[in-house]
Amino acid sequence: MMEAKDWLSFFIGAVIFAAGLIPILSRYNIISWNIPMTLSLVVLQYIIAIGGLYLAINSLIEITNSNPVGWISLLISFVMLAAGLIPILVSFNVFGFSLPFLSEAIYQILFVIEGFFLMIACFAMEM
Repeated sequence: MMEAKDWLSFFIGAVIFAAGLIPILSRYNIISWNIPMTLSLVVLQYIIAIGGLYLAINSLIEITNSNPVGWISLLISFVMLAAGLIPILVSFNVFGFSLPFLSEAIYQILFVIEGFFLMIACFAMEM
């Protein structure tokens, strides 16, 4: 039976997925409208990091339910955590290196991937 945490994961994943997919489709003129808000890179970094942490928690639930998708989700969550946390920690002078290839377009792609795996987690946590 699907629990509230499962549906919460699905809806958070759907919002993150849409927040990444809509600007990508608009950039390539596949759709003619876009999300009317513009977020700074700092906000995108925090959203990716928090979403990565939430995906890691869901992945651990998937792994404890003996679901092999959980290991893939856990790997993706570590990539998302790194993509979000490293630039944040660089801004606080914790790290001496940064990831210069992370741009708004890359974060939108990461949003799509993270949202997709959060939506998968909705069903994979129950198997």
